[in-house]
Formats: sequence, C-alpha cells, structure tokens
Amino acid sequence: MTVVLPLALTCMDGSRKTDTVLPRPALREIVSREDEALTTETSTAEPSAAPTPLRAVLADDETLLREGLASLLERSGFTVVGQVGNAVELLPLVRKSTPDVVVVDIRMPPTHTTEGLDAARAIRQELPDIGILVLSAYVDVEHAMELLASGRGIGYLLKSRVTDVADFVDTLQRIAKGASVVDPAVVQELVSERRRDDPLAVLSPRELEVLELMAEGRSNAGIARRLWVTEGTVEKHVRSILTKLGLPETDDDHRRVRAVITFLESR
Repeated sequence: MTVVLPLALTCMDGSRKTDTVLPRPALREIVSREDEALTTETSTAEPSAAPTPLRAVLADDETLLREGLASLLERSGFTVVGQVGNAVELLPLVRKSTPDVVVVDIRMPPTHTTEGLDAARAIRQELPDIGILVLSAYVDVEHAMELLASGRGIGYLLKSRVTDVADFVDTLQRIAKGASVVDPAVVQELVSERRRDDPLAVLSPRELEVLELMAEGRSNAGIARRLWVTEGTVEKHVRSILTKLGLPETDDDHRRVRAVITFLESR
C-alpha cells in the first residue's frame, strides 16, 4: 500500500502549513506515461522520402570526356546507368536501362559525321519519353533545329558549356523533366542568319517606316504629311530604299512596286 506523507512548512510568521505531496510511485507513473506518449508520437512520424536520382546514359567516343562527365553527374546527384563509346551500342543500352536522359555526342565512330544525331532520332522515335541532350563541338544550326523539332525534352549544347557545372547540371535536369534547351550560340547564329536572309535588314528604322507607308499606297506627299517631314526628305529616303534593295533605276515606277512586294514578302 502506498502511504501519502504530509509535508510541513514553516512560514515567515512562525505558523506551519501542511501540503500533500504525491507519492514517488505516482510521480514515476506520470513521467512514464509522458515518455511513452512522446515515443509513440516520434515513432509514428513519417520520415521524409529522399528524391529519386535521375538516371543518365552517356555516349561519347572521347573516353576522358565521357568519364569526366560521368564523375561530374554522379557528384551532382545523378545515377549514370551506362556508358558507350559509339552510336551502334547506344540504342540497345537505352532500351535495357531506360534512363531519364541520354547525353550523346553528335559525331561518333565510325565516320564521325551524324552517328550521334541518328541515334538520337532513333531513341526519340522508339522511346519518346526519354530526354536527349546532344553535345556538339561547334554550332550546327540545321541539325539543332531538326532535333528541336522532334518534340519536348530535347537539348542542343556546345561541349564548351560543360565547363559551367551548375548550369550544365541544371540544363540536364530540365531536359529530363521535359524542357527543351538551345545553346545561346545557336540562338545567336539563328538571329544572324535571319538578318543575312532578310532583305530589309539593310534599311534604317526611318526607311522601314517610309517603306511601310509606301506599302499602304501612300504617295511621297502623303508620307511626308504622315511623318511631319518635307516631301524632299521622303524622296531621299525612297531613293535610298530602292538602292539598298538592289532595285536599279528605270523609266517607270515599277521598282517602287517591287520594293513594296519585297516588304510584304518579308512580313
């Protein structure tokens, strides 16, 4: 039987006060119940699940580059599930390992022309959900655009971009999740090609404005009123436009019509 002992205290005025103290077994029981509740709460908490590493396959005939890339990806949280040094072995490896993303050099043995690109096409056709990053030593706009036209989860990068580890890893993660990524150098080349192919690229902003008003059927006088300039100024702009577009002088007004047609075809 548990005995409850009184606790006698002497107050400052000399009087005595008696309080009841819980017996030691009762205290132990309370502490035990609290510890049990805490243990139960801790044990039922679900541990946070670690993210599943992205699986990658590498294809490049340069062993040092391929091994270095594999090491880089492993340190960055990827799992490299396979490597090959030629395009012939790439598709069977991808079929077997079903990676999230494939990194392939555009030029591989035996001819070092478009073997990597051809393998990328075959993977995309057979396994469209696998992301593909094609690496190239130089800008090839035609191949880049052909590859990007095949759908989502596609990337085209220059090999020089691999040196920026954080940017490269981020790019590969985005491609694995379905994004399409183009090397900035390819974009710049596309812009440059468009400028080279655009016959109106030689015109100044004011000349383009005059040509647009010509296309609306306005006369030189009408253009002058619209732009708040003299008619002589408009005539100078028109002569400059015709010269820059390579339209020689004629006795009729036919080249003015040709200039308008060029403008419309470029829009």
